Amino acid sequence: MEIILTHNNTDFDGLAASFAASKLYPRAIPVLAGKLSANVQEFMALHKDTLGFKTIKDIPAQQVKRVILVDTKMASRVGPLGQLTQKPDVDVHIYDHHPAGADDTPASQLVREDVGAVTTILVEILRRRHCRLTPFEATVLALGIYEDTGGLMFSTTTERDAAAVAYLLGRGANLSVINEFIDRPLSMEQKELLRELTSRSVVLVIHGIRVVVTSAELDEYVEGLSHLVHRLGDIESPDVMVAVVRMHDRVHVVARSRIEAVRVNSLVQPLGGGGHGSAAAASIKGGDAAVILEQLVHSLYDTIRPQRGAREIMSSPVKTITPDTTIDDAGKVMLRYGHTGLPVVEGDRLAGVISRRDFDKAYIHGLRHAPVKGFMSRNVITINPDTSLRDIQRLLIEHDIGRLPVLEGGKLVGIVSRTDVLRTLHGENMPVRYWTNFLSARAGEAAPVGPEQQVVDRMRQHLPPHILDLFEDVGRLADGNSVQVYVVGGFVRDLLLGVNNLDIDLVVEGDGIRFAAELARFLKGTLRTHEKFGTAVIRWGDQKIDVATARREFYQYPAALPQVEASDLRQDLYRRDFTINALAIRLNRERFGELVDFFQGVKDLEQGLVRVLYNLSFVEDPTRILRAIRFEQRYRFTIEPQTMGFAREAIARHMIRELSYERMVDELILILSEENPAPALRRLTELGLWEYLLPGLAWTPWVEVEVSAAPPMLKALAEAGLPISRRPWVVYFYILARHLSMEGVRFVNDHYPMKQVMRDGLFKLHKEGKDTNQALMNWLRADNPLSRLESILRDWPEEAILALRAGFSLPDTLRLFEAWRRIRETHPRLTGNDLKALKIPPGPIYARILNRLRLERLDGRLADAGAERDFVRHLLRGEAPALETKGGKHV
Repeated sequence: MEIILTHNNTDFDGLAASFAASKLYPRAIPVLAGKLSANVQEFMALHKDTLGFKTIKDIPAQQVKRVILVDTKMASRVGPLGQLTQKPDVDVHIYDHHPAGADDTPASQLVREDVGAVTTILVEILRRRHCRLTPFEATVLALGIYEDTGGLMFSTTTERDAAAVAYLLGRGANLSVINEFIDRPLSMEQKELLRELTSRSVVLVIHGIRVVVTSAELDEYVEGLSHLVHRLGDIESPDVMVAVVRMHDRVHVVARSRIEAVRVNSLVQPLGGGGHGSAAAASIKGGDAAVILEQLVHSLYDTIRPQRGAREIMSSPVKTITPDTTIDDAGKVMLRYGHTGLPVVEGDRLAGVISRRDFDKAYIHGLRHAPVKGFMSRNVITINPDTSLRDIQRLLIEHDIGRLPVLEGGKLVGIVSRTDVLRTLHGENMPVRYWTNFLSARAGEAAPVGPEQQVVDRMRQHLPPHILDLFEDVGRLADGNSVQVYVVGGFVRDLLLGVNNLDIDLVVEGDGIRFAAELARFLKGTLRTHEKFGTAVIRWGDQKIDVATARREFYQYPAALPQVEASDLRQDLYRRDFTINALAIRLNRERFGELVDFFQGVKDLEQGLVRVLYNLSFVEDPTRILRAIRFEQRYRFTIEPQTMGFAREAIARHMIRELSYERMVDELILILSEENPAPALRRLTELGLWEYLLPGLAWTPWVEVEVSAAPPMLKALAEAGLPISRRPWVVYFYILARHLSMEGVRFVNDHYPMKQVMRDGLFKLHKEGKDTNQALMNWLRADNPLSRLESILRDWPEEAILALRAGFSLPDTLRLFEAWRRIRETHPRLTGNDLKALKIPPGPIYARILNRLRLERLDGRLADAGAERDFVRHLLRGEAPALETKGGKHV
């Protein structure tokens, strides 16, 4: 026999989940083993026979071989039949959405998901299995989801809950029935208890968090305490609410939290309770309500940590102007930095604030040359660094203002804007905590470690010990210098993706050059500084460490090089190219390993998207278009649709032409340096970028074949230990360039910065490439001597030879380069001194003789030094045979 059990005081989620499980386990009997909540009791009075539920007395316990638990993992909560789960011959399956706990029942099958209602999980399974549902059955299941998610309004509600409800409505779920049983009018006893709870409620403010605690004592049991607490929450609007009510001989605790910072399930666990972070409950037999309430209040004070306030979210340093600044100049500053208002300071004291609205009015009235002191607001609402986020919100709303200057000791130390508050509230200004994709926590872990520790664990897994030691030393040094230091950018991106990358970029909130000097001294490394940009480079053994002052950028005109000035971490990350590169890890000891993600970069890593941080990013720096393509293809990501739209618009406006060829070439080299550049080059073709990079290049199928064939060719050569270029990008560049017209080759020669040897290779490929390839194929087909191959490839750059062979037979190429290695490693035994001993006057003839000796050795005709001397004598007497070459005869 199989039975389905749910928790005592069964609510609609437990009832619906039990019914859904009975459709997944057709032989299982759903059992109501305990008390029902009032609305469920009324519903079952009408529909008991239809749903097929049984009671304990209907179940022969000795015949039960499988127990399916729903909406709980604790056998102690399902009544007497829960003891069956402890029997070794009883199989246990569990479906639940509550966090893991110490008292959880072991199960052979556990399905636990973070959703608002456990019924959602079972509906998803039913849907996948194409189980048919009648409108009544859909209504029962929807009741469970609607009740446990507060009509999809509770903070625990997920997209999956909404999708499940939508599916059930599509199957005929009746909203009128749902509303009838969920939105029940209060009984007289419930109304009296609600009045009691309201009158006895006390407001506590703990580290800026508003907590309401209340209590009551009753001689009789009153249904629906959790619903009453929800009603009271609507009245009081607290962040956290705790109600302790004694009913007869039991004390009932109901706790609710509307904020992530306080998880009430951990609050009630010492009392034997459980639930979610946002909703939890406990029931204690024979407890003292007053003692329990006092215990809970102490726990709240111990649990609630100081929250983020102005100091954490403010922008600093602040861009300010003086009272004598003109309206016109103030407008230019707003435009340059993207601000909608500016503090006005006199000395180091705040004199007022001028908003964009003030500027616009003055400008319309023709007062662009007037000083701002005549238009600024002087009665400025200010805050201090410790002002809580809640108070900041209240001030912005009450006074209908867009920003709040932060004063400390009367001095302006920062500013909090409406945008800063919105970002914080919506999670964009907080270190992002991802527990699954990147930080390797297990779903359902009872006590997960904090996100900082998880980042540290990832660093320990992926970084060499000396680099981890370096970061810890940087953190200690940062604390000693009273600065905040972060490792940022591509290093963080690749750490989260599990990709090796030891390109270390440090950002310092403070004097970056001074800190770099301290770090270089500590490491005994070398230091090079760039005062203008606030940057420095430390060489520490083979490791390069880039150090920069946190800075912001602005551009004088499209595609210009950026102007920079000191700023904070957020502005420093905002100036970067893409969200996935705007990540930082704090290295200071107190918060070592904290992941800072202002712009949803981790979310984009999860979804595989390349996204710009602001709309004009490609206009300000068109090289970012090429970078977007490179990252997209390297990580097999997708350029986010809006970002692609911005890229196409910048290309259509020919923004690429504003770039210098040096910058274009640098980006093209980076693309060609990828392990397989073919997909990125194909993307360049799709976006019509070759007209700017290599005018006249046609990306034909044969070009793609050659480029795609190069990576396996280079890999095979390397594995065979044969000569291979250390600059693969040059090979790819030559492959592309050999398909240019002569006009295109001349364009590259005239505009691209490159060394003469590369220019020579370019022209050689274009003029002689076809004939040389044919000569190589002829050499491979016939049993030709090595000296013939030497004459074919003489003066050819190695990368150009590789470019010639891309797309051709790999075994032939391996044979060719094996011969080429022998040619390069073969030298005559005689030297210039030996020739001098033979009474040959020094001069250019020495080189010709030694080269001829090398060729004879290649062809196996000179066995030793004696044979070489005899050959030289014959050569000087004109008795040696001439050697045929591609372009004539050797000496």
